[in-house]
Amino acid sequence: MANVTLWISLAFALGLIVRYFGLPPLVGYLLAGFGLSALGYKNGIFLEELAHAGVLLLLFGVGLKLRLSSLFRAEVLAGSVLHMLFSTGLAVLALHLFSGLDFRTTLLIALALSFSSTVIAAKVLESKKELRAFHGRVAIGILIMQDIVAVVFLSSSGEQTPSPWALLLFALPLLRPLIHKVLDLSGHDELVILFGLLLALVIGGGTFGYLGLSSELGALLLGVILSSHTRASEVSNALWGLKEIFLVGFFLQIGMYGYPDLQTIIAALALCLLLPLKAILFFFILLLFRLRARSSFLASLTLATYSEFGLILASVATKNGLITNDMLILLAVTVAFSFVLAAPVNRMSHSLYGRYEHILTRFESHKRHPDDGPIHVGSSHILIMGMGRVGTGAYDFFTQRNQRVLGMDSDPGKVQGHIAQGRRVVYADAEDPGFWFNLNLQGIHAILLALPDQEAKTIAAEQLRKKDFQGIISATALFNDQIQPIKDAGADLVYNYYDEVGFGFAEHVWEELVSENEVAVKQAPPRPE
Repeated sequence: MANVTLWISLAFALGLIVRYFGLPPLVGYLLAGFGLSALGYKNGIFLEELAHAGVLLLLFGVGLKLRLSSLFRAEVLAGSVLHMLFSTGLAVLALHLFSGLDFRTTLLIALALSFSSTVIAAKVLESKKELRAFHGRVAIGILIMQDIVAVVFLSSSGEQTPSPWALLLFALPLLRPLIHKVLDLSGHDELVILFGLLLALVIGGGTFGYLGLSSELGALLLGVILSSHTRASEVSNALWGLKEIFLVGFFLQIGMYGYPDLQTIIAALALCLLLPLKAILFFFILLLFRLRARSSFLASLTLATYSEFGLILASVATKNGLITNDMLILLAVTVAFSFVLAAPVNRMSHSLYGRYEHILTRFESHKRHPDDGPIHVGSSHILIMGMGRVGTGAYDFFTQRNQRVLGMDSDPGKVQGHIAQGRRVVYADAEDPGFWFNLNLQGIHAILLALPDQEAKTIAAEQLRKKDFQGIISATALFNDQIQPIKDAGADLVYNYYDEVGFGFAEHVWEELVSENEVAVKQAPPRPE
């Protein structure tokens, strides 16, 4: 219990300190891990289980928002293979020239460094509400392909040999109706949380691990099976708090792989110099598949890390005597540094693209990817960006008053659902400066920003005013301190979401009361003279 107390205290203290300096708390958790390692603490079974559970819950949550069709794309399949080949080759060349290591060790380290972090990418995309944006789907697809390669490597290494019974997992999609039915029977309370844990940790993680397959892949696939259920988002929200707490254990564990000496730190920083090359390689490979510069840039920054899967591969190689324990510590420190560097870069990804857009767009193909092309608004007078519950309510309000409305959303599944219900909704990413530049707003009187992300609304308002849009820009905010920044960016009207919900709720009740009173007056007998 004393260890747990120390972990929690140190993680909170350092997480709070780095947050004060504008960095994500996960950077503090990594530093806490290094500090614990320096104090002589080692990874124990409890921390390992906690960290593993956090990773499984994160990937299960990614699966809940993923569509398998996004994997069967050229930019995902060919892009991941091309990048792995080129990045491994470049890393082998760099390590062979400057490290003096033998070729086998160099190849193993280069392979471990070719992977990108699924945990960091998923967490970054999730925090920015970009898991279903086009660049987010491409990045997650590439990460899944990398994970599959890692599973193949682990199986061939003898660490995990798939059981013949693993073939039965091909029948897993047949269980979809049963899984959906059990969720329906679970109600809306703690059973939903337990059912999510059962799917992610037991059926997904435990069963796949028992059969010699990747437990991470199992958790992801169980999430995909449940993703088509109408209550998938409810399960994701119910597990959110547990996932965040368990992931603290993951970042602590990464830091506690070993306390580095000065030479190891210098070597790790040198390996981090390859990260820009990794991102540049991703950028140009994705451009080959006709992605716009913005989509390629954002996906590349998301993937510009080293991976926890690389540590797993290195750990297996260490157990088999292929690399030394010092190399494993070096990789652990390198991965941790890549996380630290990735945090502020991804936080500023949209502003970085806006700054260098004039350079990056020069490399675009004139032909566009079908999911990454321009949007035509037709004869619409009102645009609604973000077709969640707020955006959908606003859309229905205006259409009932005979206004020509167009909805836009970055989630293809949500777009198809609205189209099936008769709404005019198109796929679009409102955070894309290029999208606003190519959009003809003639005839548009008002734009409603019902996007979930604060930065997205700020960027959209800024781009609209730069485009000299003279109509009304309205936006929602979750907190009062978010209102002024959106107004400063150019919005005319900003409403606190929770205040408006309460006002609208009371308004409906008031209308009903007034209606009942009018009926009562009409039905009352006349007063005697």
